[in-house]
Amino acid sequence: MPLINERYDVKKDDFVSAGEASAKIKRTLKKLGADPVVMRRVSVCAYEVELNLIIHSLGGCIDFTVDSDQVTLLVTDIGPGIPDLDLAMSEGWSTASEEVRNMGFGAGMGLPNMKRNADAFEIQSTVGVSTTILMKFKLAA
Repeated sequence: MPLINERYDVKKDDFVSAGEASAKIKRTLKKLGADPVVMRRVSVCAYEVELNLIIHSLGGCIDFTVDSDQVTLLVTDIGPGIPDLDLAMSEGWSTASEEVRNMGFGAGMGLPNMKRNADAFEIQSTVGVSTTILMKFKLAA
């Protein structure tokens, strides 16, 4: 039975609320007394994936679970899917619009940062349907 099991809905183009879900996740981990290094890694991934939902999808959700030995982020979006996962995982590659880049987002580091910070990282995408990302973080070394 998980200690924490929360869902955060994220809307397309909702830059006003950008970062709220990841901030709540960080506050929850802090209240639980999570190791600061783990808290930082989870927060980086939560923020990156939250922005990806806002910028690249038609919206989606972040399921945040904490159990006795790990934190899990399960992210599911609504389309458009990623046509080339290998290319999308390349540092610096982005499909962000010029407008989004002018706001300081869309540098093409989101997915690589998530993979680098998570202990386990899986991504599945179907073009025209959805993308699902699963990230796990060990609570202890």
